[in-house]
Amino acid sequence: MLTTLVLILLLPLGAFVVQIAFGGRLPRKGDWLSTGAIGVSLVLAIAAFIRAVGIFDPAHKELFRWSWISIPGDGGRGFQAGMGILFDNLTAVMLMVVTIVSFLVHLFSIGYMHDDVRYGRYFAYLGIFSFSMLGLVLCDNLLALYVFWELVGLSSYLLIGHWFEKKSAQDAAKKAFITTRIGDVGMFIGILIIYSQIGSFRYDDVFRAVANGAIGGKMLTAAGIALFFGAIGKSAQFPLHVWLPDAMEGPTPVSALIHAATMVAAGVYMVGRLFLVFTPDALLFIAYIGLITAAMAASIAIVQTDIKKALAYSTISQLGFMITALGVGAYTAGLFHLMTHAFFKALLFLGSGSVIHAMHSQEMPEMGGLRKKMPITFWTFLIATLAISGVPGLSGFFSKDMILGQALEFGWRNPAHMGIFLILLLTAGVTAFYMFRLVFMTFTGTPRDSHKFAHAHESGRVMTIPLVTLAVLSVLSAYPYGWFPKFVVKPSLATYRTVEAVPAATTAPADNAVREAGMAATVESAGGREAEDGAAAAAEEESAKRAEMIATAGSILVAGTGMLLAWAFYQRRRFSPDAVRERLRGLHTLLTRKYYIDEIYIGGVVRPVLAVARAFRWFDLTVIDGIVNGSANFTRIFSKGIGIFDNVVIDGMVNGIAAVVIAWGRQFRRVQTGRIQNYLLGFVAAALIFMVVRLFRGF
Repeated sequence: MLTTLVLILLLPLGAFVVQIAFGGRLPRKGDWLSTGAIGVSLVLAIAAFIRAVGIFDPAHKELFRWSWISIPGDGGRGFQAGMGILFDNLTAVMLMVVTIVSFLVHLFSIGYMHDDVRYGRYFAYLGIFSFSMLGLVLCDNLLALYVFWELVGLSSYLLIGHWFEKKSAQDAAKKAFITTRIGDVGMFIGILIIYSQIGSFRYDDVFRAVANGAIGGKMLTAAGIALFFGAIGKSAQFPLHVWLPDAMEGPTPVSALIHAATMVAAGVYMVGRLFLVFTPDALLFIAYIGLITAAMAASIAIVQTDIKKALAYSTISQLGFMITALGVGAYTAGLFHLMTHAFFKALLFLGSGSVIHAMHSQEMPEMGGLRKKMPITFWTFLIATLAISGVPGLSGFFSKDMILGQALEFGWRNPAHMGIFLILLLTAGVTAFYMFRLVFMTFTGTPRDSHKFAHAHESGRVMTIPLVTLAVLSVLSAYPYGWFPKFVVKPSLATYRTVEAVPAATTAPADNAVREAGMAATVESAGGREAEDGAAAAAEEESAKRAEMIATAGSILVAGTGMLLAWAFYQRRRFSPDAVRERLRGLHTLLTRKYYIDEIYIGGVVRPVLAVARAFRWFDLTVIDGIVNGSANFTRIFSKGIGIFDNVVIDGMVNGIAAVVIAWGRQFRRVQTGRIQNYLLGFVAAALIFMVVRLFRGF
């Protein structure tokens, strides 16, 4: 089993290494290598999933661990961190989701990206992303989780900025990277809090510490909320959701892979994997963040005209559903919706990519009438739309209704929070409305741009096969009904609680009768408690069934209402969207400006940061550089003065002495000729002069 899991993880990494080094020299720039590697990972993931289903034990878990980092220290205070692979039922499901969607995106990309100038590099980046996401799913400790978490962020940055020659793509990539890093800082703080309290990163050690009170109270709540900030960033929750719509600047297959099915699901998966760490207070915080995100994003999606941005806000809203579910304790429902959403949302994004590939436009007001020209895209897109809208019989119906039912139960137990269910129910109706608005504007009616419509055509098989496959999964992934809730069960701290051994009895024989009587009373009491527990369980089960029935009826009602309104507005034209827009101009402006959250960030964060940066730049250029340049100028002037003094005074003195010596030398050279006759002549002349002088003195 270990070999299988390691191969699932390392095959995409190997493809990345080969692609990034030699992709340009490989046939077809190596697209077959990356696609084949993730294809083999998919086959192995299916084998692992079948093995887990064959066991079908909710408590089934396999761990493979080895030493990773070991730093010795004084007094046993060294740093130790292991690496390991955790395989349980949740891992099995996530491996299937990641490898299926990733393989189909690879396949779709062969047709969609065939003329791209960086075709080989694109497939290399898909490989490193798949490796990062698979590592995040398979790891067994917080430190490894954080490492793969950051690798996912890096590969996302590379894929969003694939067309980096466009400024919009550059800005989107930077925005995604910086925004998610903000959440990651909070997550890292949460990891450090936990490690400082228990001295271990392993999931099992953390859960055991929580179960046995080694960490708890406000400290555990703070750690849980800090960890959740990572999910706020990665899973695009309010208020760090702003990066996801802009990330649509990346290639459409990337939107399907990263921003619909896998990367943004990482935050939901993390909350599910670490569910036992979150206290009731932390879970309530999580629930309301998810609720705000779901409602806010759904309302914004209503007014979007860019098909990919409409789907992006739909993704944010559905992620809010999942996070809210986990917050109200609907562990299985939230993760079930994570799986079903991955399939139908990947289908929606790939379907939009098929439309964009045919129309060379992302604006829905330029589309219309594509149903007959693109029948496969239309029918598969419609299936995904029905699934996300919660139409009975499709996978989205079961997962979304499970969330609504358990949210209603939570509201019954906590009446002050009944609004969670009501807002989620309303959001479900809004989802059906904006999704069918998208379908009607894109595929039905008359073409709004006849030129683009004339050149539109159905995509090739390499693009339609992934659409059909995802459509089948959007229908059948919930069947047989009830398999997922039995397969992925909400964990319990009781599993990790350490029970102290009861001391052996030392009672005297005379006390045996009393002890036996006490035991009998205990058994009778236990039997009474069991009866009470059984009655409570039966009542709870009855309440759950009643909540599910009410939620199902409400879900069908609001979904039907949403679809009917979309039909009346955008298909039959019984109501005019333009007239409603005029009457609700203020609300429409609020929604088109996305509640001014981007403007708040620009005014409250970006501009102040830029102003501070400009101030530091001025200080650096004026003050720091002024001091440095002033010192340089002073040194240059001083050196110039020293140079003048040296050249004029010192060199003048030296050169003057030399000139005097040379002049005297020239004069002496006339006397010192080297000829003996000249010397004799001079001697005779001097003697004569001496004699004349003496003669005159004698007189």
